[in-house]
Amino acid sequence: MIGVIDYRAGNAPSVIYALERLGLPCRLVATPEEVRTSERLVLPGVGAARATLESVEDSGLGHALSGRVVDDGVPFLGICIGLQVLFEHSEEDDTDCLGWLRGRVHRFPDTGRVPQIGWNEVVLRRDHPLTTGLPDGGHFYFVNSYYASPADPADVLGTTQYGVDFCSVVAHGNIAATQFHAEKSGPLGLRILANFASWDGTSC
Repeated sequence: MIGVIDYRAGNAPSVIYALERLGLPCRLVATPEEVRTSERLVLPGVGAARATLESVEDSGLGHALSGRVVDDGVPFLGICIGLQVLFEHSEEDDTDCLGWLRGRVHRFPDTGRVPQIGWNEVVLRRDHPLTTGLPDGGHFYFVNSYYASPADPADVLGTTQYGVDFCSVVAHGNIAATQFHAEKSGPLGLRILANFASWDGTSC
């Protein structure tokens, strides 16, 4: 059962809809007990990093989520803000984040339109079960003003160009995340969700 974190903000219902289209068993989870009994977890998000983290904590889900992902090692997928909050710090509102992955989140330079809204190319940097069957250079749907810079280059699974060459897919152990909205990215995004549903949380 895939548990989609419902913290009263974000795009959880649209992720559920995409998973249901694929015929995958899923549910919205809104209590610590539901988090602890989910076999794999998705943290979607839209908006600001600080608001996302505060909503997760106010919902009482923070400790259970960390225990299930970091301690138990269940497969985890972050989407959009769900990628950015994985790192140590975000420039957005000077926010300390979860720190599950080393690195920081930066704002795009003002030389282009911010936020980035629309379809953009993702170049895959290595093989991973999450991206099995995807073409290199496929296009996915983005809405973001900030981007992550992992401290460890090995955590970078895919990159995208938007003023800077930035990390748009990360993977580290049982943790993976996409900066783009997989649930809104057509057949390629659905393929990522289907891959996640069968992923055992390892890199190979």
